[in-house]
Amino acid sequence: MSPQNLITKTTIFLFIIILLTTFLTPSLQSCLNPNDNKSLSSKLILSDTTILYSKNKTFALGFFNTNNPSKWYLGIWYASIPTPTYIWVANRQTPLSSRQSSSLFLTNGKLTVTECDVVWQTPDVNFTGQADVELLEDGDLVIKNLDDETTSFGSVLWRSFDYPTDTFLPGMNLTVGQTLTCWKNDNDPGLGKYSLRLRPPDYGEVELFYIDNNNVNVSYWSSGNWTGNIFSGVPEMTLPYIYKFYFTNPFSEMATFGFYEVWTQKQKPLTRFSIGSTGQIKQYTWSVQSEFWNMFWSQPENPCRVYGLCGNLGFCDGKKVVSPCKCLDGFRWFDDGDFTGGCVRDGGKECGEGDEFEEIGEVTFDKERVDGFSGNRKECESKCLKDCECVGLSFNVKTNYCKNYFGKVLNLGNSSSGLGMVQDLFSVRVRRGVGRKKIGVRMVVLVSVAGFLLAVLLIGGAVLVIARKRKVRRKKLEEESVFPVTNLRVFTYKELHAATNGFSDQLGHGGFGAVFSGNVDSDLVAVKRLDRPGGGEKEFRAEVCTIGNIQHVNLVRLRGFCSEESHRLLVYDYMPNGPLSSYLKMGGRNLDWVARFRIAIGTARGIAYLHEECRNCIIHCDIKPENILLDQDFSAKVSDFGLAKLIGRDFSRVLATMRGTWGYVAPEWISGVAITTKADVYSYGMTLLELLGGRRNVEGPPDGGNGGESNEKWFFPPWAAKKITEGEVASVVDERLGGAYDMEEAVRVGLVAVWCIQDEEVTRPTMGMVVKMLEGVVAVEVPPPPKLLQALVSGESFHGVGGNSRNDTFSHVSVDSKDSRFAV
Repeated sequence: MSPQNLITKTTIFLFIIILLTTFLTPSLQSCLNPNDNKSLSSKLILSDTTILYSKNKTFALGFFNTNNPSKWYLGIWYASIPTPTYIWVANRQTPLSSRQSSSLFLTNGKLTVTECDVVWQTPDVNFTGQADVELLEDGDLVIKNLDDETTSFGSVLWRSFDYPTDTFLPGMNLTVGQTLTCWKNDNDPGLGKYSLRLRPPDYGEVELFYIDNNNVNVSYWSSGNWTGNIFSGVPEMTLPYIYKFYFTNPFSEMATFGFYEVWTQKQKPLTRFSIGSTGQIKQYTWSVQSEFWNMFWSQPENPCRVYGLCGNLGFCDGKKVVSPCKCLDGFRWFDDGDFTGGCVRDGGKECGEGDEFEEIGEVTFDKERVDGFSGNRKECESKCLKDCECVGLSFNVKTNYCKNYFGKVLNLGNSSSGLGMVQDLFSVRVRRGVGRKKIGVRMVVLVSVAGFLLAVLLIGGAVLVIARKRKVRRKKLEEESVFPVTNLRVFTYKELHAATNGFSDQLGHGGFGAVFSGNVDSDLVAVKRLDRPGGGEKEFRAEVCTIGNIQHVNLVRLRGFCSEESHRLLVYDYMPNGPLSSYLKMGGRNLDWVARFRIAIGTARGIAYLHEECRNCIIHCDIKPENILLDQDFSAKVSDFGLAKLIGRDFSRVLATMRGTWGYVAPEWISGVAITTKADVYSYGMTLLELLGGRRNVEGPPDGGNGGESNEKWFFPPWAAKKITEGEVASVVDERLGGAYDMEEAVRVGLVAVWCIQDEEVTRPTMGMVVKMLEGVVAVEVPPPPKLLQALVSGESFHGVGGNSRNDTFSHVSVDSKDSRFAV
């Protein structure tokens, strides 16, 4: 290359560099220094790392990301708790790529988020005066007009409460045209598929709805119409909350729904409603003690009632609350990290040569298109196989009627899920080999079972010939004692006989048997022995199958059991401080108030766990002081599940024969109707009165009088309920405390007890609500005195056993006052 050419090329290169520097430097500076590109009226509110707090630092405004370092958002979160919880997101659809170049400006009364360019901004308000931004203590971000001298605060030009994302807070209003929309998933605040709004066209109720890919709204839950005080479909609103709901101008385009706090104490509990990415609206309350968001209420209760939750061909199992969605055999998730995308066939192809059909059974589902015609099963399958969009079929063998289903199949689940149409024996289209593989597995299982049964029959025949009658009976009992529990130790009778030193140290005795102290692996245990040979088998099985599969700090732990010949024994952790009943005797041992209040809350938590957190709802059916045991720290442990009843989550009532202990059973037991968990609530309320008064419900009256009939038994609850509702709680509290108790807690315990023993079960709170009431999260209003109990103190007084009034059901009270370390 000649020197002249080299000089020429160098000159051109330098010229290009100068041009690039001249034209690109301003834009780079503008990106690196966003404020340089703003007018003099612009005010920098936030830069990349700065945070704007509310006055008491309850909430914070700033830039955040979830788990993706290339996606940043401007949002509001709780600054006062350690758990990151976001209540509002500005740019949820347009994330920032980096926090370093992100800024929030206030310009002419308008907020703007920039990253070189404008990413998000509030609506134009045509304002040129002085304005400022403030994050309020209720979580509302506002732009204030400082030129407005009518108020010290200034008028509001814009507020975030008018543009909610997925969270509804106290002080917010839900108006016509506003929606709350869930996040796409836990890590993506983008718009999800589920929203909440005032239901058009009447705007008299709240609804949850699903937004499909064609932007069509499908409603799947409604609150019911506003009745003037509550929504007809949300009876929980009748309970005394720490806030009040209001609905102004319902059934009109001016409708506005909201709620506000009425908490009188200094520190207000944090509470929020939010729509999760799984389509349920949930209410949470922050627990300071456990530093955890406690779920207070949710709808729909069954996650499978959420429309389209599991996506196309995704199967929903309502019994699995945590992860209810799964793909059928031969299918996999479209997106491994998100089941809402639905299921696709293994291999990715929608159809293939030689496809076949796998029978699913009786299910519910919603379909895009259906083609029905008469014909045989072969014709039904043939027509479906000719079209790749056909995903399944159903065939009625009685009418020879076929239905082919095309497009998406949503809400696929068992027929109790409550969504879609019920279709007998639905069959899904699968690739070749999937159905045969399943059939092959079934055949192997059937052959194995048949072989096993044949072997048992042969062995049984030999035993009948050569064994004695006693051995045959023992074999039968052993076969009947197979329990579906794998986490319990199976003891031999010899082991427990040695552990209890020949059952020499009896702790107590109850309806089903005696309880003895023992020593297993150097640990003290309580061994309950059924006294009646061959009797109480149903109760024994109920206890093993119920408590053997659950664990909770407020439930007594079952270590193991023995089912050998006629022996039936249960082994529990030893409770050194015995049952609560031993502290409710005149002249007996005393409990200080701290221990009593701890026992009240602990017992409520244990029962609430049985009702609301187990896979199957468990109704204890026999809550009473004898069945509340106290460990070394006087923590309550609910025990004795021999009468417990398990019901599925899809059912709210269960028919059962009369069970429990008189004096604690709810009125609905006596009437013979199907019971609910509210039966346990009633029994708990009766027990709570005894704990508060330090006495049994059937004793002599406090002043020894009761109308001059001091020798007759006196029923404590009607008198106590009357005193509590009249504000005289102090007269009910155990005199042995000598005034050494917290009056506010005592009032709360008394009011909760009266709420629990209301005549109508719908009026009683749930046990989960009882826990909130006792913890002070929910304000407890004064309840009405129960009418049935009130009748006993007004015109139909209680005169012991043998009364003839219609309230005589309350007079036949059986009280077991025997001491025991383990109640039975």
